[in-house]
Amino acid sequence: MLAVGIVTEVFGPHGAALPGFDFALCTDRPGPVPTDFGVPLTITHGLDRLASADLVIALPWTGFRTPPAPAVLDALSAAHERGSLVAAHCVGAFALAAAGLLDGRRATTHWRFAELLAHRHPTTTVEPDALYVDEGRIITGAGAAAGFDLCLHLLRREYGASMANAVARDVVLPSHRDGGQAQYLAAPVPEDCRDERLAEVLAWARENLHQPLPVAELARRAVMSKRSFARRFTAATGTTPHAWLRSLRLSGAEELLETTDLPVEEIARRVGYGSAAVLREQFVRRRGVPPRSYRRSFTNTP
Repeated sequence: MLAVGIVTEVFGPHGAALPGFDFALCTDRPGPVPTDFGVPLTITHGLDRLASADLVIALPWTGFRTPPAPAVLDALSAAHERGSLVAAHCVGAFALAAAGLLDGRRATTHWRFAELLAHRHPTTTVEPDALYVDEGRIITGAGAAAGFDLCLHLLRREYGASMANAVARDVVLPSHRDGGQAQYLAAPVPEDCRDERLAEVLAWARENLHQPLPVAELARRAVMSKRSFARRFTAATGTTPHAWLRSLRLSGAEELLETTDLPVEEIARRVGYGSAAVLREQFVRRRGVPPRSYRRSFTNTP
């Protein structure tokens, strides 16, 4: 039920400024479908809807240890073969693996079942800590609330950062978490005064991306040593200060490229890169294309 709620919240009806999707829930046996909450869902669409879908997301189900019906596997394979994006949330990855779509690819799933997925499908490289893994037209995501990260990544990838950010604001979520960020935190930081200081420092950093923001300065503002700050930052966010800042800068650059006509040099300055060349190097390495190509792809996206 959580997975159904997530995909419905992201791809279902939004305000007029947000994209509208022809959204449907499908099953191999239309009618009442039991859920883990004991409340059945009435699904009216069969697998024929997959034949025209641009995006297919396999959702988790309690019987994932047994492969889905052959008709489901055939429909997933056919969708992929004709060019659809095929994604999986949580243990929905087991359906993609059973269809052979994860052979020779990287993938993730809920961390509790990552070892089982790797054992059953040894040709798949399972990344148990990733929030999501993007392999082009095959995308897999981690479990539970990480489904939001998967869906927002799909929006960001296809429609750009400004659209994904708009939907994230609508559902009151962070706009972007890198796929390599940890699924869970083994030692969360206690809710004490230091946490409040850390939150204040992060908010300040977001408002001052144009500055260099060395870790020493962030630690000073948090009234911590560099080592303590880095340790507590990683415990609280699942990533390092450098990786967090890099993600923030690139996300900021994406939105400015999409929504303004500012020169790349000015965008680089606003998000804290020393020059357009540095921004370009980071953009190509992390996004696969130079900034100007990205701008052409997402400017005036329908």
